[in-house]
Amino acid sequence: MKQVKIELCSAARLSVAPMMDWTDRHCRAFHRVLSRRALLYTEMVTAPALVRGGAVHLLGFGETEHPVALQLGGSDPAELAVAARLGADEGYDEINLNVGCPSDRVQSGFFGAVLMEQPGLVADCVAAMIAAVPGHVPITVKCRIGVDEQVPETVLPDFLQQVQSAGVSRVQIHARKAWLKGLSPKENRDIPPLNYDLVVAMKAAFPDLHISVNGGITDLDQGLGLIERGLDGMMIGRAAYHQPYDILSDADRRVFAASHTPLSRTEVVAAMEPYIAAHLATGGRLNQISRHMLGLFAGQPGARAWRRTLSDQAHRPGAGLEVVRAALAAVSEAQIDA
Repeated sequence: MKQVKIELCSAARLSVAPMMDWTDRHCRAFHRVLSRRALLYTEMVTAPALVRGGAVHLLGFGETEHPVALQLGGSDPAELAVAARLGADEGYDEINLNVGCPSDRVQSGFFGAVLMEQPGLVADCVAAMIAAVPGHVPITVKCRIGVDEQVPETVLPDFLQQVQSAGVSRVQIHARKAWLKGLSPKENRDIPPLNYDLVVAMKAAFPDLHISVNGGITDLDQGLGLIERGLDGMMIGRAAYHQPYDILSDADRRVFAASHTPLSRTEVVAAMEPYIAAHLATGGRLNQISRHMLGLFAGQPGARAWRRTLSDQAHRPGAGLEVVRAALAAVSEAQIDA
């Protein structure tokens, strides 16, 4: 039991944030090729969909994705307990409660960032989840520093104290407020100012709480700088998705002190071919995987040719590995011309 927790805490030194419509199982398979060690998260899955809707197919993942965490959305302790148990039974290494998403759909379902206003309810939810899963599966919380007119310096310590008292030992804090009134979900990712200092202060105030910081981290140097200030981990979202090679390819060496040599971008493509072939053999479509690989050559000569070839051809009926190979050939040609 203790060994699993230690490994997860180590993996949480770098995690890829849960992102709706992005971090599906194909995205995670691709990211795992780039990094063997980073902790990967699912898209948010709502407890009502699992428990009332019977949508257990949403829990599917591949064994190569470990360590992998399931993020749940919900606000009913009993329902979340059942959903957490389903996730644990499926084999997820961690179950995470979303207390940070600001979308209208999430608010109408009374979960996500709106729960920052209900720390007692969040504590009840995580306590029920902890009681429902085996002891080696941690329940964690991803939250904001506050919402709307809340004063983060006041509400965040109280929030953390309540969830820690309920049994949570790891949290991920998006270092921005969420404005539930007046800003769109996209605007909430950029407009509210970042407050890394507050997150660092929370680690000092809660030394026994494992705290990862999320929000606005664009490269490993920045994230490692925050860890050097005392935080336990960094959680990277959009940068890891749009520049996956830059963030993840050398992360095992730089973040986890691993000794293996990073794969080249071409080797990453080759490593993905068996996964793609297996998906196609079951009737899957190429673009279900290739859409997550569009940023592989970001910032490199040939990046546009790579994206264009995949975007133009991968969605066509019958598209297969020949499209991926053609995209790679287009990169090589562009690099020769550069």
